[in-house]
Amino acid sequence: MDTQFLHTFVTVVDNGSMAAAARLLNITPAAVAQQIHTLERQIGAPLIARAGRTVSVTEAGARILERARALLRGVAELRTVATDDGTSGELRLGAGTTALTGILPDILTRTVARFPQISVFIRPGYSVDLHRAVESGELDAAIVLEAPFALHKTCGWHLLREEALVVLAPESLAGCDPHELLATQPLIRYDRNQWGGHQADEYLRMAKIKPRERFELNALNAIAVMVDRGLGVSLVPDWARPWPEGLRLVRLPLPLPIAPRRIGVVWSRSTIRIRLVMAFLDDALATVATPAGTSKKK
Repeated sequence: MDTQFLHTFVTVVDNGSMAAAARLLNITPAAVAQQIHTLERQIGAPLIARAGRTVSVTEAGARILERARALLRGVAELRTVATDDGTSGELRLGAGTTALTGILPDILTRTVARFPQISVFIRPGYSVDLHRAVESGELDAAIVLEAPFALHKTCGWHLLREEALVVLAPESLAGCDPHELLATQPLIRYDRNQWGGHQADEYLRMAKIKPRERFELNALNAIAVMVDRGLGVSLVPDWARPWPEGLRLVRLPLPLPIAPRRIGVVWSRSTIRIRLVMAFLDDALATVATPAGTSKKK
């Protein structure tokens, strides 16, 4: 059985269509369909149900999906197992939205410079999902919010930065009281179903503020643009740059104390790429210790 066909199967399932999988795999949709057909013949059961341009996984496909993922991870690890120093192969990382465009590129610049032979797979996602992926071994490490629960003993955690809650408002409201803004201006709410948004919701309850809710979303850069356009104010963590350019905003500190949002690296202690993971962690700590736009003196 060709493991590339298994990879194609997983890619089709994850992306919901043959065409999307073909773009990611850099092959034609016809080649994707042929590989799936060959795999189904080898397995002896239909794996994908086709409905126009979209697909769904069959019952048989669902039964083998996680085993296929595990097998592909094992194949990817063979290169690492074969090397003497454990500093080559594929490093599998996860990152939240703000980390993807903020701190992660700077960390990877350091890591790839030190270990140019590695390849890096990056999965974007929410912190709660990335924690689970690291715990299950799907990812080696991830930049995430600190979990509001005890970590599994197979995982490690290290803090990178703390982000205080602030009221984000248009520059024209710079001199206003932050509580008054939260009570009187339309609120662009940071998604309360996510850990960061839950903290903002907790502050509003603590301050006994009933906001005029207008929008709710889990995209900090988008929230910043919406505040700049005069659509309301927001209560958000003071997240790491870069921010969208050209925005005229102020960040107002809060009068009541509340714990900051804590962002760090969670990693699997059992990964065979532990030396690469530790190198990545060292680079992460070096990156946050060096202010943006500066470099260490040699």
